[in-house]
Amino acid sequence: MAMEKQMISGEVPVSPFSRLFSMPGLDCFNIVTIGLKHEANPSAFVEGLKNTLETGIGGKKAKWIPTKVKVEDHVVVPDIDPTIENPDQFLEDYTSNMVFSPIDMSKPLWEMHILNMKTSDAESFLVARFHHSLGDGMSLMSLLVACSRKTSDPESLPTLVAPKKSKVTNVLWSLVARVWFIIRLMCNTFVEVFNFLLILCSVRDAATPLMEKPISTLSLNKFIHRVISLDDVKIVKNAMNMTVNDVIVGMVQAGLSRYLSQKYDSETNSKLKRSLENVSLRAVVFFNLRSNKKIEDLAEMMAKRSTSRWGNSIGYVMIPLWMRSENDIFEYIRRAKTIMDRKKISLEPLFSYVLLKLTVEIFGSKGGKQALRNLAMRIFGRSTIILSNVAGPSEEISLFEHQISYFAASISGFPQALIVHITSYVNKVIINLGVDLDVIPDPHHLCDHMVEALQMMKSAAEEKCSADLNV
Repeated sequence: MAMEKQMISGEVPVSPFSRLFSMPGLDCFNIVTIGLKHEANPSAFVEGLKNTLETGIGGKKAKWIPTKVKVEDHVVVPDIDPTIENPDQFLEDYTSNMVFSPIDMSKPLWEMHILNMKTSDAESFLVARFHHSLGDGMSLMSLLVACSRKTSDPESLPTLVAPKKSKVTNVLWSLVARVWFIIRLMCNTFVEVFNFLLILCSVRDAATPLMEKPISTLSLNKFIHRVISLDDVKIVKNAMNMTVNDVIVGMVQAGLSRYLSQKYDSETNSKLKRSLENVSLRAVVFFNLRSNKKIEDLAEMMAKRSTSRWGNSIGYVMIPLWMRSENDIFEYIRRAKTIMDRKKISLEPLFSYVLLKLTVEIFGSKGGKQALRNLAMRIFGRSTIILSNVAGPSEEISLFEHQISYFAASISGFPQALIVHITSYVNKVIINLGVDLDVIPDPHHLCDHMVEALQMMKSAAEEKCSADLNV
């Protein structure tokens, strides 16, 4: 097969991010927790993975990887006490401990742990760890979809929602809109790239309860997640006429502001006591660079000429976080929309990707590794958090005949004290926080503030809609 020959002969280049994520001291892993609605059958997962890896995806002959994989070496089924007192806490600890467990670098860099234990959100779990050099969130989401089937129709692959395309009603107006878009793209790119380079040459974010350790000592050692309602997010979205992403970023900003404000209010040392108005924080946000933004079928993503390639096809931007005590809870969403709209209509994500690629090419294979590492440490050392989100299937799916309740995802290995990763599945939104407990000893409390912020936004949105109806 052409694709298989291409992969075996090494014609597919390793992306800059794949090189970055596999460097010593910066080994990054995707940690995925999938909650199942029924007790898990380990043999079904083993057989399903064998069929996936050996016979291809979606009924096509192309193989996912060209090497023979012994699935049994990658699937772990631990013995768990069925009478465990706090299964939710056990799941958090188990997931967190996986980050520090060694992995055999001579084998394909992934593993899956099947936990037959009941928590408040699911009946059993599949906890997986993938080395980030294997692929980004879109790649892994595509793998999940390709391995899954509709719960309503076990023989059918999940339906992928095609991106909406606007219809052209007036040719002249369409031409004017396109020219205006190009002008905005050029102006935004110039401003955002200039700001990006300034940030690289500046000092790191000011010390806050979210950044109290030197970057060289930061290490994520606790992962928690919370399942909330996507319908609540949509209520706010519709009331504000914005996107789900705008609401999510606004929720995160509001939660962080409330958390920091409470920390400062409780500070007894006058020298350490600060005001949110004096706080300036930045977040690194990853962007999908594929031309087609929808979740692709895995086989199509791996096709030789596909515009949506498997791997790490991502760029990143730096956004200023709005840290203020606002009386108008919607202000956090407005600020999020303003900055994210500007970033979307710019080439900053592509510039960041090209910058990493040029660093490797200019300094060569040996010197490029150290230069790439230095550049990455400057980028992540000048921000406080990493913010990422991936939209999941909008309909219920089953993985190897196991109906999925929800899934949470995060990443480890970055020199940050806080990573916020948001995923969605059907009518649920899952907030996943990865923290350094030495810096953020109360991650549940921080998550509470984000959830409470969303509830405040929902209440305000309902009041706004009610007032509009009465006018």
